[in-house]
Amino acid sequence: MNYSGIDLHSNNSVVVVIDEQDRVLASKRLPNQLEAIIALLLPHRSELAGIVVESTYNWYWLVDGLREAGFVVHLANTAAMVRYDGLKHSDDESDAIQLARLLRLGILPEGHIMEKQARAARDLARKRMQLVQDRTRHVVAIENIVNRETGGRLSANAVKRLTAQAVDKMPFHEDVRLAIQANAAIVHSLNEQIECIEARLQSRISPRPESALLKTAPGIGPILSTIILLETGPIQRFADVGNYTSYCRCVNSSRVSNGKKKGEGNTKNGNKYLAWAYVEAANFAVRFCPEAKRFYERKKANTNGIVAIKALAHKLARACYHMLREGTAFDLKRCFA
Repeated sequence: MNYSGIDLHSNNSVVVVIDEQDRVLASKRLPNQLEAIIALLLPHRSELAGIVVESTYNWYWLVDGLREAGFVVHLANTAAMVRYDGLKHSDDESDAIQLARLLRLGILPEGHIMEKQARAARDLARKRMQLVQDRTRHVVAIENIVNRETGGRLSANAVKRLTAQAVDKMPFHEDVRLAIQANAAIVHSLNEQIECIEARLQSRISPRPESALLKTAPGIGPILSTIILLETGPIQRFADVGNYTSYCRCVNSSRVSNGKKKGEGNTKNGNKYLAWAYVEAANFAVRFCPEAKRFYERKKANTNGIVAIKALAHKLARACYHMLREGTAFDLKRCFA
C-alpha cells in the first residue's frame, strides 16, 4: 500500500506519496488548485491507503474536494503532533513525508472532519462570537468615555440602547459626542447582525431534541446550548467522558516524573469555544442554581474563584456528555451528589 501526505500552505501545497518502505514515489510542490493535486495522485489511486492533510486554517476546500473525488482523507491534528527536536534537516517535503509516515505506522493524531452542513452552522456560531466580542469593545469604549468625562458609569445595557438623539443631548464637547456617535453606530449595526445570526441558528438547532436536553442543565440557555451542540458534533466520536472533558479543556495539563511536576503539556490542545461555553455556563449556574453555588463555594474555600469556576465547568461538561450520550435530562442529584 501507498500513503500520501500534503503539507498545505496559503498558496501552494507539497504533495508526497510514499510506499511501505518510506520510499518517495512522487513529490511535487503544486499551486492550491484541486485539479492539479488530483492529477498527481490519480496514478497511485488504486494502491493509495489514505491521504493526510494538515489541519490548517484553509483545509476545507482540499479535504472536501479529495473526498468528493473518492479518496480516503485523514485530517492531521497538528496541535497533538510533536516533531523530534534533534532533526538536522527539515523542509516542506520532509513534513509531508512525516504525515504519510505517521499514517503508515498507525499513530497519526487525527482531527474530526465535520460534515459540510454542520460545519457551516458551526462557523456561523463562531462568527456570532466574533461580532459579540467586537460589540463589547465598542461598548467598553463608550463606558470609558462617559466615566472619563463625568466620573459616573453607564451600564452596558444602557450603552446598547443609546440613540443618536440621546448622544446629542449629552453635556459633552461636540468632538466627544462625535466619538460616542461613532461607537454607538457600530454597536447598533452589530446588534442587527448578531440578532440575524441568532435567529438563523435557533431555526436550525432549536428543533433538535439534544438542544432541549442541554437547556435543562443550570446555566445553559439557547445560545450556549447551540454552541455546545455545534462544537461537540456527534457525541459518539468521544470514547468516554474523559476524552470529552479533555477536548473541552476542562482537564489539567501537566508532566509529572517521580511524583514531581516537571512542567505542563499542550494546554491549547482542545476546543477553545467549548472551553469558553462551559465556563460561561458555570458562571450563570453559580448565579441561579443553589446546588452549583454551594459546590463553587466549597471549591473556592480551598483554592480560588478561577479554579472553582473551572471545576464547576468540568462538572457541567461531564453532565452534558452523559445527557447527550444517554438522551436524558439533567439530573441535579447525580451531578452534585
